[in-house]
Amino acid sequence: MLQVKAGDLDKMGLLFERYHRPLFGFLYHMTSDTQTSEDLVQNVFYRMLKYRHTFTAEGEFHTWMYHLARNVINDSYRQNKHSMQHYDLEKYAERVGGGATADEELEKRQETEMLQRAIDKLSPEHKEVLIMSRYQELKYEEIATILNTTEGAIKVRVHRAMNELKKHYLKIENGSKAHEL
Repeated sequence: MLQVKAGDLDKMGLLFERYHRPLFGFLYHMTSDTQTSEDLVQNVFYRMLKYRHTFTAEGEFHTWMYHLARNVINDSYRQNKHSMQHYDLEKYAERVGGGATADEELEKRQETEMLQRAIDKLSPEHKEVLIMSRYQELKYEEIATILNTTEGAIKVRVHRAMNELKKHYLKIENGSKAHEL
């Protein structure tokens, strides 16, 4: 990015090749919409060019990139007046286990759906830190830099987000069990 900042705009293609997939993943997790996420990726890279003079080598490049991405999401949200849509966990369901019987598959699918509904109930701030920490696998220090706060504050936010997620999940789970009776 320092070379891009210095005027070598051809290096932007290399940055795109390296970072567009993880950036798309983050944006998709926040919007749950493929087309919107692709558009937002383009907007982030446009802003990288436009604001290249603001990049300093003090922090890591991807931290600066996620900071820009958050701004793009917030701007998109304000312009379109729509909330972030639900988070699709189906592709992460394979991480839960290997082969299973039909009953186990059904149970796993139901648990994934309940988790999805619980994530949908999270506040945008809690949803964002969980996506960054659990699905984007960013370190707390990196998230703190992106959100312009301290690492301790991020730990507290993640802890509170997990507690809120647990509370929503248990309500949903208890509601499902009540319907079964």
